[in-house]
Amino acid sequence: MQPASLAARLWPDGSPRVEPLGGGITNHNFKVSVDGEAFVLRIGGKDTELLGIDRGAEHAAALAAAVAGTGPEVFAFLADEGVLVTRFVEGRPAPPEELREPAAIARVVAALKPFHEGAAIPARFDSFRVVETYAEAAAAHGVRIPAAYGSASKLARRIERARGPQPAVPCHNDLLNANFILDDERLWIVDWEYAGMGDVFFDLANFSVNHELVEEDDDELLRCYFGVRAEENAAALAVMRFMSDLREAMWGVVQQGISELEFDFAGYAEEHFERLGGTAAAPRFRAALHTLESS
Repeated sequence: MQPASLAARLWPDGSPRVEPLGGGITNHNFKVSVDGEAFVLRIGGKDTELLGIDRGAEHAAALAAAVAGTGPEVFAFLADEGVLVTRFVEGRPAPPEELREPAAIARVVAALKPFHEGAAIPARFDSFRVVETYAEAAAAHGVRIPAAYGSASKLARRIERARGPQPAVPCHNDLLNANFILDDERLWIVDWEYAGMGDVFFDLANFSVNHELVEEDDDELLRCYFGVRAEENAAALAVMRFMSDLREAMWGVVQQGISELEFDFAGYAEEHFERLGGTAAAPRFRAALHTLESS
């Protein structure tokens, strides 16, 4: 699909100007300027259903995020082509070190929590099943599963048993730093393709580990979100940081077999396996898992 021809279809009475946007490692993103307005045209990558992406569910999540004031306005959705168009947010990146500040953590919670508390969306995200699905898809596409996956999956099963069933709420599930945009008035969250009904502690842990929050920062995150730091919540956040990196590592593994984009997915997977190994070896993680298994 050519972005120029898609833009011409979407704005038949205008003269859209299309320019590529960098940063994506799954999809192709373009800025479209037309009639004094700007939009983001996102063309889904190849075989992204193997990553657990449902474009119809993503559209529903993006609409819900816009209603919550968390994400930008949705302008159009072409279901057959897997194309989503949202309003371009005039803002700047919010670097990880900035988002670790207490005031910024409060802004993240203020942006994310209304979506968590909003209407249900038509998708499910279970990090424990996601990593298993990624392993199966990678093997089916001839990708070697890293040896580290074996011990990591055993530890994931311990975490799942220790936490037990959790209520499912709308979650973003991909809170990488690139998905935050800061303007003068608010913090926006973009890219809802992995959104689904899931565990709020996965979302919080996903933000935490991707922004390298330390324990004191996590305590601030919990106080902002829940009003108080409870020991069981702190333990849940600590162990789900491991699950966030395991999901990210296995995402990198399966991408090696399906992606057509030029990116070092093997290196990406290795980086996250190394980080989850460090997480699992830390006293904080071991204490948190013990707390959950003993409760």
